[in-house]
Amino acid sequence: MRSSNYASALVCVMALAMAYTTLAQNSPRDFVDAHNTARAAVGVGPVSWDDKVTAYAENYTKQRIGDCQLVHSHGPYGENLFWGSNTDYTGIDAVKSWVDEKQYYDHNSNSCADGQVSGHYTQVVWRDSKTIGCARAQCDNGGIFIICNYNPEGNIEGQSPY
Repeated sequence: MRSSNYASALVCVMALAMAYTTLAQNSPRDFVDAHNTARAAVGVGPVSWDDKVTAYAENYTKQRIGDCQLVHSHGPYGENLFWGSNTDYTGIDAVKSWVDEKQYYDHNSNSCADGQVSGHYTQVVWRDSKTIGCARAQCDNGGIFIICNYNPEGNIEGQSPY
């Protein structure tokens, strides 16, 4: 009986540790730090967390959890979307996926390599974006939907992000 209680306690501790790790990687600080690391790498000032922008992101996330489709809100802010097929994806994973597009962006010509995408990256490092708000939700299909909104919006045609 004693080993059964020990095993149950161990399972509970492990579950709490995994839940903490997931929550810890989805906090406002985690989103902000991941953005600011990428921004500092190209000499752009930091962003900060904005509760109004976050409320917008959270509201739009609630609209997407039924289908989890990567459809932009076309709202007043810049926007990056992320979808993952399992519940392990975190806010840090989403920002990393956007920043990984840096390899396709040529700052000298302010262009993206043919057949590639770099607009998520350029939004992350857009010099005029000063605040962000992000949200993460599990979709009805089991996937994860993550959104970050940027104020003011970036990716202005013809302008360089930094």
